[in-house]
Amino acid sequence: MGRWSRDEIEDALELFRETALECGVSGDWNAWVDLFTEDATYVEHLYGTMGGREAIRKWICSTMAEYPNREMKYFPHEWYMIDEEKGWVVFCVWNRMEDPGDGSLHQAYNFSLLKYAGKMKWSYEEDIYNPKQFQDMIRGWFEAKKKCEESSSD
Repeated sequence: MGRWSRDEIEDALELFRETALECGVSGDWNAWVDLFTEDATYVEHLYGTMGGREAIRKWICSTMAEYPNREMKYFPHEWYMIDEEKGWVVFCVWNRMEDPGDGSLHQAYNFSLLKYAGKMKWSYEEDIYNPKQFQDMIRGWFEAKKKCEESSSD
């Protein structure tokens, strides 16, 4: 048996998902960062490894404030698995852009590993994805947005 119950880990994951949605919509990522321990590690294969909650805060707040990243507002989970013994969660999450104006859906997925630290905090996150898929998704979103802007100016 692990240090934490499955229910506690699931509750922490639900808070993580809800907070990501709230932060994505508001653009203020501080509440999401506060779900990590002070000494947390975040491995992001494009941006590198961040050590400590404040390094994570600096990275996510600046990265998600940039255009077009700030238009990536929704992060629905497709599925998740919990390793109760270790307190680890692996999940597939969609990184979904705001509607460009034509109702089209623009999203790319990544797999993430979270390591639970207790008290609704995470000590580790690693995101695994194909940057080309994200590049293609953003390109498609730009094209759709441009078409919508052109048609509305006619």
